[in-house]
Amino acid sequence: MGTILLILLFSLVQSLSYTSSTTQIQLPGVSLTLSVSDFGATGDGIHYDSFAIQSAIDACNRHYLSSSSICRVNFPPGTYLTAKLNLRSGVVLDVTENAVLLGGPRIEDYYPAETSSDLYMVVANNATDVGITGGGAIDGQGSKFVVRFSEKKNVMVSWNETGACLGDECRPRLVGFVDSTNVEIWNITLREPAYWCLHIVRCENTSVHDVSILGDFNTPNNDGIDIEDSNNTVITRCHIDTGDDAICPKTYTGPLYNLTATDCWIRTKSSAIKLGSASWFDFKGLIFDNITIYESHRGLGMQIRDGGNVSDITFSNINISTRYYDPSWWGRAEPIYITTCPRDSSSKEGSISNLLFVNITINSENGVFLSGSPNGLLSDIKFKNMDLTLRRWSNYSAGLVDYRPGCRGLVNHRATAGIIMEHVKGFSVENVDLKWSDDDDLNGAWNVPLEFRPSTVNNVSFVGFNSGSLHEVV
Repeated sequence: MGTILLILLFSLVQSLSYTSSTTQIQLPGVSLTLSVSDFGATGDGIHYDSFAIQSAIDACNRHYLSSSSICRVNFPPGTYLTAKLNLRSGVVLDVTENAVLLGGPRIEDYYPAETSSDLYMVVANNATDVGITGGGAIDGQGSKFVVRFSEKKNVMVSWNETGACLGDECRPRLVGFVDSTNVEIWNITLREPAYWCLHIVRCENTSVHDVSILGDFNTPNNDGIDIEDSNNTVITRCHIDTGDDAICPKTYTGPLYNLTATDCWIRTKSSAIKLGSASWFDFKGLIFDNITIYESHRGLGMQIRDGGNVSDITFSNINISTRYYDPSWWGRAEPIYITTCPRDSSSKEGSISNLLFVNITINSENGVFLSGSPNGLLSDIKFKNMDLTLRRWSNYSAGLVDYRPGCRGLVNHRATAGIIMEHVKGFSVENVDLKWSDDDDLNGAWNVPLEFRPSTVNNVSFVGFNSGSLHEVV
């Protein structure tokens, strides 16, 4: 049987452009295609096609098990209303252009489910050689899960109120791959999730490329891509426009190694890229390159709260625009936000080390926040070739430092600094320009380029650091 997708060389290639070299291997060739129409699917968007679609998936899986070759389940143009679908080994869903796979809004559409974490519209469990493509769309009808619409933040239904599940967020995720190997998702639109959109859990060798993720900008918890306890993952050429974290690695049950994300465009009311906050195990060997972050609440973030350690992370060739949104969303417009502190009194303190930020351009309403903790230091952090411009354009209030979740919560702060540091051991700056606008009526709030206490910050090096107002620079 052919190997799928990608075995990646994830080591950083030291070049002038600071980009990574990756090799992507595609799924094996398709030997059989089955149409859901031949199994009785109507595609009228009114009648449920769940049984017909699942029958086609199961037939494709039987072909794969007998021949070791990939089988596609084809969706002709139409709208296919469905309850939960279980994707199997050797099966690729081919949702063609002008075809929509539409998730049902009823609680019974997603049960039986052992736990709330098993609520998905489409999910593959313990599968190999599996994927989704076709040029069409998978739609979770997220608006039907809204209890009250709000420009600040929508109020969502939670099925735990019915006793059907436990937890704060009992809503179905859109697409999930769990305990699976050789996964490929490409040329597809994932839209309107009620909860997380694409969930990669304990998977090996995953490729996500040429995918559009479109969530409601006001809906909480509709993360773009959550990568959990998974290794050897590549995300490239994706467009993510959603309310919550866009690309979000997490560690619950094991470490996360070798993740590369490149050539993406992101807008979010939360963090564009965030490690955590679930962080019980280590993160190592992550590369983020050639990414545009547009008017997001946070740019590059780490919320390490549960004792896991972070090391060997590179952010390169990134354009960041961050602004304030309502404070009910985590974040205060920080373009770079690196924090480690215990979630609660029972949590451990993790460490963050060996971070490289190179070729970064920033336009932001707030400065950089680097905050370790007494037993969870930030160490060996390098800023190289950065251009940071601070100016205000929204009407939300400033003057707060956001430690959430846990830790110290929201803390009043007298001024907005270009870079705030605490509990840092080893910070180097090379060729960094920091500018701020004099036109903002902030009573001199931009007059602190750097803020740190020597008692908690040491081994600091500045080579080619320039700061001043925009007018002075001109």
